[in-house]
Amino acid sequence: MAKVIAVANQKGGVGKTALASNLSVGLAMNDKKVLVIDADPQGNLTSSLGIDNADELENTLASFIEREINEDPIDPAEYILHNDEGVDLMPCNIKLAGMDYMIMNALSREHLLDAFVSSVRDEYDYILIDCSPSLNLVTINVLTTADSVIIPVEASYLSMAGLQQLLASIGSTKRKVDSALSKLGSGVEPADHFIR
Repeated sequence: MAKVIAVANQKGGVGKTALASNLSVGLAMNDKKVLVIDADPQGNLTSSLGIDNADELENTLASFIEREINEDPIDPAEYILHNDEGVDLMPCNIKLAGMDYMIMNALSREHLLDAFVSSVRDEYDYILIDCSPSLNLVTINVLTTADSVIIPVEASYLSMAGLQQLLASIGSTKRKVDSALSKLGSGVEPADHFIR
């Protein structure tokens, strides 16, 4: 069963996408079966993994969420692209930017992404989810779904402010949605315990 790891910080430009991309390829090179989910409407992780036409893709995280809300039948395999580096990808594009309004009125709105992850979890060793640099309902879905979170931070005031905001959001998510989310390398267990 896959370990599900979110890569998040509410500050942009701290290396979330680069970390998710490089970590996923590194794990794949070490014979791990890896799925990455791009949960940032900018679609930079999708582009980083070689998908140049993200805005033209029909099956993305946004279309999955829409179909999940509408309770349409879904084949998870339709949403997974295969990368030359051996990494599987659930792509994202700009359509995700408008999803908060639709998610807001959905039943079990914090668990929409969990439906997808639960359906493929047994097929992978790791599922990495790259978050957008904002706290929205998609990010709440990611934090609810993930087992743990890696928070990239650079040595700057704004990055540290983003870290503090994210830690507050994680605490709120754990209390309100009953998430078991933990922070990798937080002192509870060393990060290398999770990445093997």
